[in-house]
Amino acid sequence: MSQQIILASNNAGKIREFSELLAPLGFDVVPQGEFNIAPADEPFSTFIENALAKARHASAACGLPALADDSGICVDALSGDPGVISARYAGSECNDAANNHKLIAQMQAHQNRAAHYVCALVLVQSAQDPEPLVVQTRWHGEIIDVPRGAYGFGYDPYFLIKELGKTAAELEPAEKNHISHRGLALRELITQLKARA
Repeated sequence: MSQQIILASNNAGKIREFSELLAPLGFDVVPQGEFNIAPADEPFSTFIENALAKARHASAACGLPALADDSGICVDALSGDPGVISARYAGSECNDAANNHKLIAQMQAHQNRAAHYVCALVLVQSAQDPEPLVVQTRWHGEIIDVPRGAYGFGYDPYFLIKELGKTAAELEPAEKNHISHRGLALRELITQLKARA
């Protein structure tokens, strides 16, 4: 019997990745949209604070355990931007193409291409959980100017993992889940869950 967890997101890419990663562990990941839960405000300047706000909001709305991540890409030459506004980098109503266009335009003046994805992951058993499980991980790479690959979402086609010679969008989903910021964070979260059991 699977345990239902609300995912505090309606992002199709995140829903797919979390479902694939958690299903083997007996978790049924249900996006908050299926409960008509409106997205939480994300007013904070750190990934962890935003993830915690999203998890508590979703749990309060449905009374179930909730999992939330706040993730994005931080580019060294841009002083960590886009950072927590990665999904809204080109404006509140933008899409992946607009965000990527802005990022590549911003990078034209810079030789330093180092970047990293960040994933802050928070699991709460209830809205008032005094001991949320919290994890934050990084996945290092660099920004390229010409997109490559048909997988992934967000900035993946422009995020090159140098040691593999591939962008995140060129990785098969299973390979990406094994090495990505989200995959790393989820494995660490699972380790914490097992330690707490």
